Amino acid sequence: MNRTKKSVREAALEVLEAVEKNQSYSNLLLNHVIERYRLKGPDIGLVTELTYGTIQRKLTLDYYLAPFLKKKIDGWVRQLLRMSLYQMVFLDKVPDRAVIYEAVEIAKRRGHKGIVGMVNGVLRSVQRQGVASLELLKDREERLSVETSHPLWLVKRWVSQFGYEKTKEMCETNILAPFQTGRANETKVTVEELIPMLKEENVEVEKSLFVPEAFHSIRGNLVKTDAFKQGLFTVQDESSMMVAYALQLKPELTVLDSCAAPGGKTTHIAEKMNNTGKVLALDLHDHKVKLIKENAERLGLSTITTKTMDSRKIGEAVEKESFDRILVDAPCSGLGVLRRKPDIKYSKKEQDLNSLQKIQLDILDAVAPLLKKDGILVYSTCTVDKGENMGTVERFLENHPEYEPCPLVTLPKMVEPFIQDNTLQIFPQDFGGDGFFISSFRKKEN
Repeated sequence: MNRTKKSVREAALEVLEAVEKNQSYSNLLLNHVIERYRLKGPDIGLVTELTYGTIQRKLTLDYYLAPFLKKKIDGWVRQLLRMSLYQMVFLDKVPDRAVIYEAVEIAKRRGHKGIVGMVNGVLRSVQRQGVASLELLKDREERLSVETSHPLWLVKRWVSQFGYEKTKEMCETNILAPFQTGRANETKVTVEELIPMLKEENVEVEKSLFVPEAFHSIRGNLVKTDAFKQGLFTVQDESSMMVAYALQLKPELTVLDSCAAPGGKTTHIAEKMNNTGKVLALDLHDHKVKLIKENAERLGLSTITTKTMDSRKIGEAVEKESFDRILVDAPCSGLGVLRRKPDIKYSKKEQDLNSLQKIQLDILDAVAPLLKKDGILVYSTCTVDKGENMGTVERFLENHPEYEPCPLVTLPKMVEPFIQDNTLQIFPQDFGGDGFFISSFRKKEN
């Protein structure tokens, strides 16, 4: 094996360790190690596959490893065994002997003789005996938890909310690799014009069936293209594109995006108004506000103003009834984006969902007076949890009699069947994108 391949696996191991130890975000760490190890082309693909695949299947891999581990082992050794087992069980490009060889070489560099022998022994035993059947787990919720690597509390919660079959579909979808989706900047170009331009850059895409301005990447990296650098499109999941539609936008409106980073929805709002009117985008952190600015500049959208602030204090900076539209894309558990951020499912606890709801309601309470009469407020999350989503909607309407539910009448036709009682809940299995929730409210005129 050449040296680069070794560094690829060590880079993946580094990310896995940091995610487990510090609960760091895998996507940010991965970008960091790709730069530091100067990985290119296929090596980027391999380190991404090893990192996300191992995290995505962690509970399954631990179930398979358990019979072969006789004593407590160091964290990095467990990660090395998980990563190696992931390749042996779920990937077919690299033969088992090469996987074992690589694992032993890493163990030699990082550990003592006993660790080297143990790593070699465990992986050879797995190769010889195979892994335990999941059918040995008789309780179907426990089996689903291990098979799809979702914590048991989460499986039980979803089964109680949506039933077993829907939960099973969602869990099975969550362990599939996500695809990249782009949104044409219609102030500059149409999807139809963009597709051949991307093809010239060796990036193959197909038009979305659900959102008129969206497209899926089939081959190639969208963000590495000149078309991206020129601001002809941005990367955004189709589900989150529904938000701009829900706001019922038209030219010259004044819009508040209260939790805006990294700016995907903010820029979509500006594009939908054809770069007219005003969009104020808030975020709590300077570095995130910088991302919104960069996105707006790249896309050539001059109507976006950014401000670093806690949106719960926006009332101190802005007059009442200043906005025609308000978006609260609230901080949430993120349980709808487990395909893209698999580490979330292990770091979240059931009690976290209750504390998040308080923050969501505080933001909604803060922005509610800022909407003009007959204006529209949209609340959205990238989660699928009923308690978190509908619980917040019900509490908001109880606390704010000046608001009423607003029908979602301007969403793309393909999602209309998923609208129920003025809310939209998209599951990952519905379109293959993110799980997402949207509810719309109108401020009464009297």
